[in-house]
Amino acid sequence: MDAASSLQDQYAPRSVCFGCGPANENGLQIKSRVEGDLVVCDWEPRPYHHAFEGVLNGGIIGTLLDCHSNWTAVHGMMEREGASVPRPTVTSEYSVKLLRPTPMEHPVRLEARVVELSGDRASVESTLQADGKVRATFNGKFVAVREGHPAFARWGSSSSPSVQRATSAKT
Repeated sequence: MDAASSLQDQYAPRSVCFGCGPANENGLQIKSRVEGDLVVCDWEPRPYHHAFEGVLNGGIIGTLLDCHSNWTAVHGMMEREGASVPRPTVTSEYSVKLLRPTPMEHPVRLEARVVELSGDRASVESTLQADGKVRATFNGKFVAVREGHPAFARWGSSSSPSVQRATSAKT
């Protein structure tokens, strides 16, 4: 992956996901990138992301952490498998702890790491920070899906030989 490009731009430029899809003009369009053993994202809230004046909406926080952590799981699986294309993954469960209000006047920073990889599953821990303080924590589980699942072709054509190779490598 090019150091300047995000995982989403590199591997799923046509994705329409609300949280991370580069092709969703009305979405959050997060840009997750690898920095050492972390996957990070700096994201700037817009005025329509308020919960109330000056504070980021908790649902937006959950979406940011979910999508960013999903891409962290994808990256972890790709690294483990030596894959050049991602296996499509979905969230199977997550929890978010909102620790304190998240101010909106500055960008927020997401940091995530894989804590466990087992077969087609990954567990990820993440934080959302603003003004140098952790504002929310996240724990999630993600699973790579197989052909026939509605999300299977969401990052590219399921008939693509590279997607088929990536999927069949672990099925």
